[in-house]
Order: sequence, then structure tokens, then C-alpha cells
Amino acid sequence: MRKNLLTLATALTAASCASVPAFESQDVLPQAPHNWSSAPDAGDGPHVSDWVASFNAPRLVSLVDEAFEGNPSLAQSLARYDSARASARIAGASRLPTLGVSFGHTRNEPNSGPSSDQFSLGLSSSWEVDLWGRVRNNANAADLDAEAAAQDLRGSQLSIAGLVSKAWLDLTEARLQTELAERDFTAKENALALTERRFARGLVRSSDVRTARSALASSEAALASRRRAEASSARSLETLLGRYPSARIERDEDFPALGELAGLGSPQDLLTRRPDVIAAERRLVAAGLRVDAARAALFPSLSLSASSGTGGANIEDLTDIDGLLSSLTTSLTAPIFRGGQLRAQRDQAIANAELQIASYVQTVLGAWQEAENAIYADTILASRVDSLGRAFEEAAEAEELVTQQYARGVATIFDLLNAYSRRISAESQYISARRARAANRVDLYLAIAGDFSAAASADPAAHTGE
Repeated sequence: MRKNLLTLATALTAASCASVPAFESQDVLPQAPHNWSSAPDAGDGPHVSDWVASFNAPRLVSLVDEAFEGNPSLAQSLARYDSARASARIAGASRLPTLGVSFGHTRNEPNSGPSSDQFSLGLSSSWEVDLWGRVRNNANAADLDAEAAAQDLRGSQLSIAGLVSKAWLDLTEARLQTELAERDFTAKENALALTERRFARGLVRSSDVRTARSALASSEAALASRRRAEASSARSLETLLGRYPSARIERDEDFPALGELAGLGSPQDLLTRRPDVIAAERRLVAAGLRVDAARAALFPSLSLSASSGTGGANIEDLTDIDGLLSSLTTSLTAPIFRGGQLRAQRDQAIANAELQIASYVQTVLGAWQEAENAIYADTILASRVDSLGRAFEEAAEAEELVTQQYARGVATIFDLLNAYSRRISAESQYISARRARAANRVDLYLAIAGDFSAAASADPAAHTGE
């Protein structure tokens, strides 16, 4: 019987269609350059070992660690990873035999005559012989799904670190903009006091006083808006950390100093660094395995089952070895007519594999685009920061000169207020540009999946005890 089954299996295997070929990324991806187009020299040197720490901001490091402990989105990703691992164990269990034990007791109560008891004890086992690799492929696909979920978790960690870093930069900018608005309010108060003194001496008209009062009121309204924006930024950061959003978080005094770009690796390095790219590749390979499993479902399946049991009128009979009954069953089943269900499942698996190929290509192209955009923007934003810094310095010098001229009666109130507005606008833009450049540096580290140290509680290996 065993010889006949093996002969049939060999014949069916030879007649089956070929398995999907092994996945090779170079077969579906466009040719990538050896270096980044926006900065060919940026890939030289070792990778940044900890991009969060590279900002030299101890508070930022502690904030990222706190977010890894308390952020609810990260907790959800960790739970999804645990669920994927459990699914992989469920699929892997199908490769092993099942074993069960049963115990029964029946009591008969006839209308006449004595009652009787019947006891039974049984042991059963079953196992599907994986002739075509269907069970193995499904189990391996589930393992790859778990690996993809682990990469999703890494991606969530990277994303949370980036969100916290950018929220910290937003809060720093909001604090600086509030301080700027406070200085502007003080300057407008001084301008009003000076105008009122000059009006008392008959040097200016009453309209100048009213103009100065209007400017002060506008500055007061701008200050209120800046304070509101600062509180909103603080609450956003606190929410990311898992705190109650009370807007009572400590602020940093200034933005971090940024160094030159280096150690970014190459576009090819990104394929082995980005969590979303690695996860897409794992899901693609898993889809190929499921195609093989769906094809194998069209072939006969071989199952082995065994049972052993004993019983009797007394419970002592359960230990009677002479009364033990055993059986071994071998069954070969083959699908004949299922209404096209199995072939449709095969076609569905093939279509899903094609979908995963397209998804993988799209993920890689998107990752390359994000990296190139951030690398290019770093140079542009650095130039913008430099230009706005010079504009602010010149506007501040002009404001000081006009203030002196107004005190001597040479300039008008409109000249003074225009000088204030130009200086405020230039400094505000300079602050925003510095924040934008620092935020783009964060985006760049996210795009290349830069390394950073994180709280141990969010490490998948530490969480699962591996």
C-alpha cells in the first residue's frame, strides 16, 4: 500500500505545474545608482550610530525613551507583533501530529431490572503527511508574516522617534516665537511711551499716538496667538509621550546645531535598512509560498490516524490491558469536484503575489524618493537659513537706526513701525527656517532608517523573551 501511494505521489508531482520562481529584487526594481543623486558624497563614512543622540539634546533623548514606554500607538504595534507571532505558531502546529485523550461514562436506568454503568478510556492521534509541502509552505508563510510584523514594529518605533523629535522642534520654535512676540510687545510699549512724551511736548500729532496704540494692540493680539500655539505644541508632544496634555512640559532654549551630512549609505543599502521595505519583501515571499500551498491543495492528501481504547462495566476495567482495542487508519483523499473553489483559491493566491510585487516596488520607490528629497532639501534649507539669518541681522540694525532717528525727530512713527515689522518678520522667518531644517534632518534619518537607541521595553526580542 505504501509503495502504491509513493508511486502515485511521484506521478502527480511530475504532472503538476512548476512552482513560482524564487524572488529576486533586482528582477523587479529599476536600476539604482551607487550613490545618492542629490549628494554623491553623503554616503561616505560610517553610519550615524544614534541619530537621536547626534542632536546633542539630552532632553530629546529622554523624551524619546518616555514615548517608547507610554505611547499608545507603539503599544498597538507591539500587540500586533505578538498576534502575528501567535499566528505563526498556530500555522506551525499543523506540521505536527495531534494527540488527544477521552474519558466517558454512561449509566443505563431501565424501567425494570438493575441499572448498569459503562466506562471508556481512549487515546487518539492523527497526522497529515505533507506530501506536496502545502502545510510546510503555509507555516513558512506565517513565519514570514511574523517577520514582517516585527519590521512593522521597528517602523513604528522609528516613526514615534521621528514624531517626538519633530514635536520637540515644533515646541522649541513655538517658545522662540512667543519670546519674539513678547519682545515685540515690549518694543511697541516703549514706542507708545516715547510717542506720548513727544506728543506732550507738541512734537507729534495725536494721530501718531493712536497709530502707536493700534500697533501695540495688534502686537498684544499676536502675542496671545503665539502663546496659544505654544500651548498646543506642548499638548501635542505630551500626547505622544502618553502624558495628560496639560501643556506643562519643559522647553528647550534653542534648536540643536546641525553638522554636515555623512554616513547615509547608498540607495542599495536602504533596501536592507528600511523596515517597510523589508516587511514588503517578507510579505512578497510569503505570498509566493501561499501560491505553492494553493497549488498543492489540488492534489490528494494522505492522513494517518491511530486510536486506542478500553472500557467496561467497572472503572477498574479501564486498566485491563487484555481489553485494549487499537486501530491504525490510512486515508488518501483527492478533490474531484468542488465547484472550482480550489482553482479559484490558487488564482487568488497568484493575484495576491502579483499585488505584493507591485506593492514592494512602490514601497522601494517611495523610500528612495523620500531619501532623495530630504538629502536635496538639506542643502537648500541650509542656504535658506543662512540668507534669512543675514536678513534678520540687517533688519535688526535698521530697526536700531530708525529708533534713534525717531527719538531725534528725524523719522516718523510709520518709519519706526515699519522697521519693527521688518525685523519681527525677518526674525520669525529665521526661526521657522531653522526649525524646518532640523525637522528635515529628522525626515532624512527616517528615510534612511537611521539607527538610534531606544527603551528596552519596546524591543521585540526583550518583549517575547527571545
